[in-house]
Amino acid sequence: MNEMDSNMQQKVVIVPCSGIGKTYGTVSREAAYIVTEDMRPEETQLVALSKLVLGDENARAALAANPAVTIDGCKLACATKMVQESGGTVIQDFAVLDVYRRYKQFKPQGIAELNEGGLQLAEALGNEIAVVVDSLHQNETKGNQNG
Repeated sequence: MNEMDSNMQQKVVIVPCSGIGKTYGTVSREAAYIVTEDMRPEETQLVALSKLVLGDENARAALAANPAVTIDGCKLACATKMVQESGGTVIQDFAVLDVYRRYKQFKPQGIAELNEGGLQLAEALGNEIAVVVDSLHQNETKGNQNG
């Protein structure tokens, strides 16, 4: 396989917070699902933070081979720290609270199920992540054309 083939197959790994029982953690996971299942399923891959914590070989291999976007639900930044500790390269990290500050009209509530504001915030976050994914893939395409 040549370099062009490997670049074409590269996916962006999305690693969301696993803040179970926290609204921002739920927003983080919902945004990750929106991107990986609906917005950019061909260009992204979801890796659960718990898999990295447990040292799952497939999760670590995905990080070794692909750039990562992390979504942190709080200041502890567990997703970002764990990706870095697992040998991954974080190309962009998102903090749900920072995104909420940009979209204060979306007031997230709920844990098991988000309210409408939480779903709208997750959608807005998903859109921001999609822009990063698109930008990365455009740069790869330009690199392949120039290389």
